[in-house]
Amino acid sequence: MKANQTVYIVDDDSDVADSMSMLLESTGLRTQQYHSAEEFLKNPIDLLMGCLILDVRMPDMNGLDLHQEIKRNNANLPVVFVTGHGDVPMAVQAMKNGAVEFLQKPFRDQEFIDCVNRALKANSETLNYLKRRRSIQARIDSLTKREHEIMRLIAAGNITKAVAAKLNISPRTVEIHRARTMEKMQAKTLAQLVQMVVEVEHQETAG
Repeated sequence: MKANQTVYIVDDDSDVADSMSMLLESTGLRTQQYHSAEEFLKNPIDLLMGCLILDVRMPDMNGLDLHQEIKRNNANLPVVFVTGHGDVPMAVQAMKNGAVEFLQKPFRDQEFIDCVNRALKANSETLNYLKRRRSIQARIDSLTKREHEIMRLIAAGNITKAVAAKLNISPRTVEIHRARTMEKMQAKTLAQLVQMVVEVEHQETAG
């Protein structure tokens, strides 16, 4: 778990929330409790890091509706559902919406802890990926227009002579721009450069 990750517990039953909180804190995790969806939504949702434990049946906004709201504001915050009144349709809907797990009370302590740790790991991996993506994009933004053109052509598999012909410049000029591009992109090898370009293009296509 990262130092800035928190397990957010949203359950209208304070005894249950206290029990889950004490169990998780006994393993070294940090928790925060909320007893309604409305109370939790007062947080800056887009800035939260960690995972969310959601009760399904709560007054006013239920857990499934809150999950949808969370996804709109912070799709990277994993959710583990817990309920004493779960049924198959609810579980199917929760998992389709991207929940990490759907646990029915009473659940085994270790099963619950494992689910939470899995959710925290997923959040950590996503945050690391986004940090890398931002770093790569910042490097790409530092390139000149010509360096960007040459990087794209090289990443597409064109050799120096082919790039020179496409851009109507000399192979020597291509090599100079290529060296500067590699330096700015912090790529030690052509394979690393290609991987970074592919990562960015894949994310642009997915988005």
